[in-house]
Amino acid sequence: MNLLPPTDTIYLDHAAATPVDPAVMEAMLPYFTERFGNPSSIYQLGQESRVALDRSRAAIADVLGCRPSEIVFTSGATEADNLALSGVAWHRRLAVPAGSTPHVITTAIEHSAILATARWMERQGFAVSYVPCDSEGLVSVTDVAAAVRPETCLISVTYANNEVGSIQPIGEIGALARDLGIPVHTDAVQAAGALPLHVDDLNVDLLTLAAHKFYGPKGVGLLYVRNQTPIAYQQHGGGQESGRRGGTENVPLIVGMATALDRAERGRPSDNAHCAALRDRLLNGLRSAIPEIALNGPADSERRLANNVNVSLPGVQGETMLLSLDMQGIAASAGSACAVGNAQPSHVLQAMGLSDERIRSSLRFTVGRSNTPEQVDETIQVLVETVQRERLLAGVA
Repeated sequence: MNLLPPTDTIYLDHAAATPVDPAVMEAMLPYFTERFGNPSSIYQLGQESRVALDRSRAAIADVLGCRPSEIVFTSGATEADNLALSGVAWHRRLAVPAGSTPHVITTAIEHSAILATARWMERQGFAVSYVPCDSEGLVSVTDVAAAVRPETCLISVTYANNEVGSIQPIGEIGALARDLGIPVHTDAVQAAGALPLHVDDLNVDLLTLAAHKFYGPKGVGLLYVRNQTPIAYQQHGGGQESGRRGGTENVPLIVGMATALDRAERGRPSDNAHCAALRDRLLNGLRSAIPEIALNGPADSERRLANNVNVSLPGVQGETMLLSLDMQGIAASAGSACAVGNAQPSHVLQAMGLSDERIRSSLRFTVGRSNTPEQVDETIQVLVETVQRERLLAGVA
């Protein structure tokens, strides 16, 4: 089934957002209309919503291999990431107010939801270490281990990078941290529907998801919090989410997220095979037509998300290329969607040690369920023609 809206757009930015699966939309609709009750109400209409909420929590827990009570629904990944970092660090500070400064370890290539929170925490007096990555955007377990201090209270490493698709060794990092008694958080937003999410296999204590990355609705996410993980919850009010997050639960969107995650997990093998074939077709086609093209991120397909192609095209500007592609009906990206409007170059590509020129000429393509080989071939043709035109205009041979 084609999940795209009825337009002529070739959509190649699934890392930014995915279209809502029609089955997900169908599951949500009743909770916008006839089953609109507040799940905290005791009458039947409210209890219908409570049942839907509980069923959704249980369905998500089944995918994560956790207890339903360990899931906290949020407004999205940004809230969940903020809660994970600041919640664990503040718990340590409040528990030992006269103790040493709580220390958090993260990486230089995290999403802005992590990095902005980490920088804010530094301004509040917490200590943060930023582990580097290699030239392919991969983080070393050895480097994480070297950053550990006696006062380290949390390690947070993204499972799969949103810009270059690098898959981090979360299970190994988690095993290291478990031996040291340090909680581990992973932002698994890009991993859902692409990689296994079983929290025990990953050795994580906290995990973030956002529904709009796996064909669910925008505006809803979750934070998995393993029982006994020390965390100070931040949002107070009506006592919802077992007192962990005040505010009436968004039942329609939560139902949508649970439905989308279940479908993404069930379809993961076939979706990965489909996306990997398109990814390789796109990359090989571009390499054949533009030999000087450079791949950004892991060359080993096993260390890269199946849907991700991030390349640099010498002699052109990435943002200029995006505008040209958009005028021809192709939607792609120059990096994280959350950084649009930010004139700063990609911090991920900078951390990988790429030159300014290579960073400025980078483009990210992320394929999805509805894309076809014909769309990939058309994209290659349009991209090659656009590169030639832009180089001529720029006076580049």
